Amino acid sequence: MERQKKQYPSADEIQDTQQQKLQELLSYLIANSPYYQQLFAQNGINIDSIKTISDLSQIPVTGKEDIQQRNQDFICVPASRIIEYASTSGTLGSPVTIALTENDLKRLAYNEYASFVCADGSADDIYQLMLTLDRQFMAGIAYYSGLRKLGAGIIRLGPGVPSLQWETIERLKPTAIVAVPSFILKLIQFAKENRIDLSATSVKKAICIGENIHNTDFSLNILGKKITDAWDIRLYATYASTEMQTAFTECSEGRGGHLQPDLLIVELLDENNQAVAPGMPGEVTITTLGVEGMPLLRYKTGDICMYFDEPCACGRNTLRLSPVIGRKKQMIKFKGTTLYPPALFDLLNEMDEILDFVVEVYSNDIGLDEILLHLLPADSSEACDHRIRANLQARLRVSPSVKYVDAATLQKMHFPESSRKPVRFIDLRK
Repeated sequence: MERQKKQYPSADEIQDTQQQKLQELLSYLIANSPYYQQLFAQNGINIDSIKTISDLSQIPVTGKEDIQQRNQDFICVPASRIIEYASTSGTLGSPVTIALTENDLKRLAYNEYASFVCADGSADDIYQLMLTLDRQFMAGIAYYSGLRKLGAGIIRLGPGVPSLQWETIERLKPTAIVAVPSFILKLIQFAKENRIDLSATSVKKAICIGENIHNTDFSLNILGKKITDAWDIRLYATYASTEMQTAFTECSEGRGGHLQPDLLIVELLDENNQAVAPGMPGEVTITTLGVEGMPLLRYKTGDICMYFDEPCACGRNTLRLSPVIGRKKQMIKFKGTTLYPPALFDLLNEMDEILDFVVEVYSNDIGLDEILLHLLPADSSEACDHRIRANLQARLRVSPSVKYVDAATLQKMHFPESSRKPVRFIDLRK
């Protein structure tokens, strides 16, 4: 074990690498980024004075609204160099486009290669990908590319359809799956209903995406327990966002997602944009390293986590992040997708088939966010219902629950007792 630990960079080596890459990033931004050129000029920032990670505090943070409202100003390369266009779900309106160059795609592949290695993956594994690889979803291409670099077997099956997932597992014998944890519960339920012996399957581990499986003390949460109580597989948690183009992945110790320090600098900041101490909640704020198309500097993700910087028992000396413990501005995590009420409002307002609405979010029995849309439809036809559901699926990539109500019911929801303003968002989460 001691021999293995010595293979990992020390904390000092990690710091040196990050500070060198930070210098390269600042020079690149001042030469190529319209947004950061303006930010530096307006705030009188001389990049030569930014030498260390702690010096980053001299630079103002960038928010989600900035990148959404000025998306093109963040792109640092001509269109001829952009190979891939990925996108987020959107927050206050239109989605954010992330432009990737050929080198960015190689970086993305390396990111996931390193993530799978961290999660005890090897070329001997076969991974069944239970997620979409289309619709501008960056994670799909990242997992696929990373597994190719790892040399592992890949089964690109896509999301949903438990019967097809099990048929493929029984036929091709994958050793691992990549899936949203709540969908793993559906696989378990299907197996029980169809007398599939979970203990006899080839699957030994699951890379869990989009949802927490741990509490902040790293014990399994309700969702994680329900999975492991029914199915003896090893769960590895991950955390990532499209904007950071990097993932935090757990090792076998299960004590938080490891930072990849050659790809990202991470700060956890309080409400006043001051760094928080280890073990204290803060907003995940990232600086990308080695990104060409759309690098970001001190970008606030909106996710609240804690960090831990003591060496991990696995031998790595990298910072680790806790599960996400909160979301800024009523952020909703629904089936692995990040949604915000204003984005939902914009979408619903755009649809001619919907006359009025109320969005309700609540916690399901395993503690995950669920969305119920109370809708007043233009008419009660099957065709109208089909257009509404198809549009929601196409725009959101996921399908919230829909409940059709009449005008009188919706009016009562808009104006409950003691309310002075019409209510459009009801948050019933625990």
